[in-house]
Amino acid sequence: MDKRYSDEQLLRIVDQAMVYQCACPAQVASVMRELRRVEVYQQRCLNLTGTDEAVHQRISEDVRIVHATMEGCLTAVLEMEGWDMETLEMPDNLKKQMSNPVSAPNS
Repeated sequence: MDKRYSDEQLLRIVDQAMVYQCACPAQVASVMRELRRVEVYQQRCLNLTGTDEAVHQRISEDVRIVHATMEGCLTAVLEMEGWDMETLEMPDNLKKQMSNPVSAPNS
């Protein structure tokens, strides 16, 4: 499986997003991490004797396709939000926006 983001980078995105209560990038990163776990599981199943190779091969292939799609989604979301793509640091303006909730309008 091709990976643009390491597991550590995905965890960094999840951690930052949770601190600032910005769940969208974290949700995508979490889905990618889960897909990686499914892929590892399927590869282990392929190595077992007596398993249906076609089933595990199909799941593995589809997981790789979905992972690539979600990786493209994560890149697009991070770029649209203005994350630093080198450090994967959330932009200051988004941090401030998330840490300063909008107050209710006066009635």
